[in-house]
Amino acid sequence: MKKLMTMTRQFRDDENGAAMVEYSILIGIIATASILVIIGIGIWVSDSFTTLCDNLQGVAGVADCAPAAAAGG
Repeated sequence: MKKLMTMTRQFRDDENGAAMVEYSILIGIIATASILVIIGIGIWVSDSFTTLCDNLQGVAGVADCAPAAAAGG
């Protein structure tokens, strides 16, 4: 019976599980923030190229800014 009580106290006082949950939440927050930053940068780059294409069409007379077809495809 004493061994069972000792194991129960150790389980109650063990903080490894709580620390693991906290680290898991932290990793989730960091991963979500990283994904949002990458998406934001992608949107910014896409808008920049669209603006550049529009400016080139007005100045240099570029007919189409669509990507060229892949060679050998």
